[in-house]
Order: sequence, then structure tokens, then C-alpha cells
Amino acid sequence: MKRLLLAALLLSAPAIAGPSDDPSWPCIQRKQPHLSIGQLWPGPLPDDSAAELAQRSDIAALAQVLEQRRLSLPEAEAEIAAFAERASAEELTALFVAVFDRIDAYRSRIMSGVARYAEKQVTLSAQIEARRAELTRLSAAAEPDFDKLDAEEARLDWDVRIFTDRQSQLTYVCETPVILEQRAFALGRAIAAHLPATPIPAP
Repeated sequence: MKRLLLAALLLSAPAIAGPSDDPSWPCIQRKQPHLSIGQLWPGPLPDDSAAELAQRSDIAALAQVLEQRRLSLPEAEAEIAAFAERASAEELTALFVAVFDRIDAYRSRIMSGVARYAEKQVTLSAQIEARRAELTRLSAAAEPDFDKLDAEEARLDWDVRIFTDRQSQLTYVCETPVILEQRAFALGRAIAAHLPATPIPAP
């Protein structure tokens, strides 16, 4: 029953619904709970020492600043350039690890919220269908109770309004994980730009 309701929900918003291994996932973007650092970082893959170095107070503090979306990319690049003036390749790698960990954790929480958001829509959709069935039952009575009909119709209108408003916000909700992934990618490129060039081996 729940899957039928979800199907109706998704069909009502074809612009945002899409393929997924999880039938409860409402976004066109495929559900990917965690990012891959290897796909976002063009430098050498970080090891355990980079993960440990990422906890250093100055690196962690800068990562917290860079993570904030209100900080524009040019501003972030300036912060990275200032850090790179005194940073080693290992410290730059650790900086991206710290940034990645923060963005990935936040993105994961957002995606969990998207799933809960969709579940609430499914529940509300079921409630709307129940109210419509009740209206049909009340209307079919030999002597309809118009007070009850008016009250039930008002509740139905309210539920439909909430459902529609929430559905219109779903596009933005679904885009947020993508925006975070794009930011992680851009910051990875900005940090890696300050890595020393890898020497080309002699033939």
C-alpha cells in the first residue's frame, strides 16, 4: 500500500522524481549516501597520516570556514592560497580531508532529512486519500450531515495545501546534496592547485 501511495506521489512531480535503487527516494539524483574522496580529490589518495593531520586545530578550523556555503569560491580560494604559502603537500592533503569529512557528514544528514521529508509526504498523501474517502461516504448518506461535510472538506483543503507547498519545495531539498558535492569538488581543485608539481621521470 505504501509503495502505491509513493508511486502516486512521485507521478505527481515528474520533474523531480527519478530512478533509484531505493523506491522511497524522491529525487531525480541517484541516492548516494556518501561521497567518494577519490572522485573529488585530484591529488594522491590520503592515507591514515593525512586523516590524523586533518584533526590539527588550524587545519580543522580552516576546513570549517571553507565548508560554509556563504563563503564564495573566490573567497575560499584566497583562504586556501594564504594557507598554502606555509603548508606542505601533506598539510594541503590533510586540509582537503578535513573539508571532505565535514561536507560529506553534513550532506549525509541532509540526505537522511530528504528521506524523512518524502516519508512525511507519503503519510500525508495517505491522509488525503482517507479524507476524500470520508467525504464520499458522508456525501452518500441518505441525509448528509452538512456540518460534518464542511468540516471534513476544510481539513482536506488544508492537507492538500500543505502537501502541495511541501512538494514545491522538494526540488530545492533534492538539489542541496548536489550543491554540497559540487562545492567539495571545487574546493578539492582549489586546494590541489597548490600541490607541488609531480616531477616527470627521466626516460
